[in-house]
Amino acid sequence: MPRAQAVGATAMQIFTKQCSQWKEPLIDADTGAAFQRSARELPLGSTNAHDSYLINLASPDSTLWTRSLVSFVCELKRCRALDLDLLVSHPGNFMDDRERGLARNAEAIGIALELVPGRTRLLLETTAGTGSALGASFEELAALIDRVGAPLNERIGVCVDTCHIFAAGYDLVNSYAGVWTRFDDVLGMRRLGLMHLNDSKMPLGSRRDRHELIGEGALGEAVFRRIMTDERLVAVPKVIETPKLDDAERTDRRMLRRLRRYAKG
Repeated sequence: MPRAQAVGATAMQIFTKQCSQWKEPLIDADTGAAFQRSARELPLGSTNAHDSYLINLASPDSTLWTRSLVSFVCELKRCRALDLDLLVSHPGNFMDDRERGLARNAEAIGIALELVPGRTRLLLETTAGTGSALGASFEELAALIDRVGAPLNERIGVCVDTCHIFAAGYDLVNSYAGVWTRFDDVLGMRRLGLMHLNDSKMPLGSRRDRHELIGEGALGEAVFRRIMTDERLVAVPKVIETPKLDDAERTDRRMLRRLRRYAKG
């Protein structure tokens, strides 16, 4: 919360726990209420969490899959306690067989959403497609959402990371309109719940997830100018996950000023 206030943020992403540990802290009513009061004091249009990096709901290992499911359920419970709008989750790594990985992931998501009702919307994040990672194509995300089935999949949307989709082969530089047409055709714009705005250190189709400062990487300034002036994306919350250099707050303020300048055309 202090970082969001310091940089003048209008959207905020947090971790509800240590993202590289399996410990699952509980959030009591007093803590949840205090967080909500603090959030209301800021001009935040959206609050979201990113789940633990350890979670792999597509794992073929039954022990890891079960542990991941328990952790994911706990993530949803903490989001409910904090009254967060969104929970961003990586689709996971299938390790053995892609179709089986999708099935395992969908099963776990369905179980978790059944166990933890509420208003927090689950967003599956687009990935760069490294190794056995799921979610590098719009079609795969659509298939995963469809596998969860109605009505639970009405709580599921997509978080588009600009670095990730570029690394996965979606050419925002030379085919900006075409990328969004494909997204709309496959998933529908209603599924777009959040954007992670990151430039890419790596070229198109590299399959490598390497974030760069806005306008200083392979995507370049023009892409972010288009995003910030695209009427379809105006109401979509956006957060940055750019490098922090030697002063995180100073760098974030610089990136946000840059994006706001782009939004003015």
